[in-house]
Amino acid sequence: MGDDEDRRRLRNIAYRLLGSVDDAEDVVQETYLRWHRLDDQSRREIRSPRAWMTQVATRICYDHLGSARVRRESYVGSWLPDPVPSEPPAQVVDPADRVTLDESVRMALLVLLETMTPAERVALVLHDVFGMPYAEIARTVGRTPQACRQLASSARKRIKAARTAATSRDEHERIVAAFVRACADGNLDALAAVLAPDVVATTDSGGKVPSARRPVAGAARVAQLMLGIATLHRSATFEVTTVNGLPGIVAYEDGRVVAVSGVDVAGGLVTQLWIVTNPDKLTHWQAG
Repeated sequence: MGDDEDRRRLRNIAYRLLGSVDDAEDVVQETYLRWHRLDDQSRREIRSPRAWMTQVATRICYDHLGSARVRRESYVGSWLPDPVPSEPPAQVVDPADRVTLDESVRMALLVLLETMTPAERVALVLHDVFGMPYAEIARTVGRTPQACRQLASSARKRIKAARTAATSRDEHERIVAAFVRACADGNLDALAAVLAPDVVATTDSGGKVPSARRPVAGAARVAQLMLGIATLHRSATFEVTTVNGLPGIVAYEDGRVVAVSGVDVAGGLVTQLWIVTNPDKLTHWQAG
């Protein structure tokens, strides 16, 4: 035990369940600590160390999800999952009606997962993304396999209801690039032209930098918000790059990443913006 592949798999699971890079890493470390605390006899009795670690890590996440909801009630402004720059490979099942690996890391799904109960979230992610049997999930969440199947089915229906028509990656990138150009040019008309009428922008600053503390809805209001941000950061440069598996935006100022934005697109227009400016959530972007 302890190779990079096993650690990466646990980190993949924990990030999808918790939406936090640091918390996911803490879960991996705690899981390995518990493994090493076992005596030799106990370790020999475990037929599949990988399955044991997966179950332990998932249980830690499951317990963490309950307490996280309480902590987020006191969070300043909107809370968003940590944006990630790229996604390493992981084992995944691939029936067409299930959540796929690339979709499971996208900001839209991670935000939707936040509205689900911990049990729904665990059942969906472990079964649909990582192929874990319901019997194993049941031991983790303390439910019957049938109950876990129903939890995953309920979560899957909510995801299906929230899905929009697929946009090709090239088209997605083109729209994001047009959005960035309009912001940089301060062109209100060009900006409004790439925003859906019901677009919503959500900013997560944790109260550590100035930002809108509530989601901003509507093309006119979002356009004004984005131009205000561009004016505030006149020296910033913007780059279209992969954010949670899709083209998004990274803003640099004085050589540091100051904002990372996930962008959702439908019908040729920007429909959602998730803007993370909390510096604590951007530390893993700085080295890049």
